[in-house]
Amino acid sequence: MGFFAFFGSLMIGGIVGYLSEKWGFTQNGVLRSIIIALGGVILLFMARVMFNLSFGSPGFDAIIGGAGALLLIPTEAASRRRKRK
Repeated sequence: MGFFAFFGSLMIGGIVGYLSEKWGFTQNGVLRSIIIALGGVILLFMARVMFNLSFGSPGFDAIIGGAGALLLIPTEAASRRRKRK
């Protein structure tokens, strides 16, 4: 069961990354948005497995993890770029 939940979560994370780029939520590029969303999904899935932290089903966790990473990662990188200039 955990095997299918993990790969299903990755699929949902990829869809979240693609749709966020298609709908104009982010301006990272499609591939970057998918990679960022997958990273958030993996982190949240590992937190679910190791510490039993969850917001609900694995699919809902995947949506939250992908969207959260898409919100946090580009914002932090942009603020670092601004500080360098």
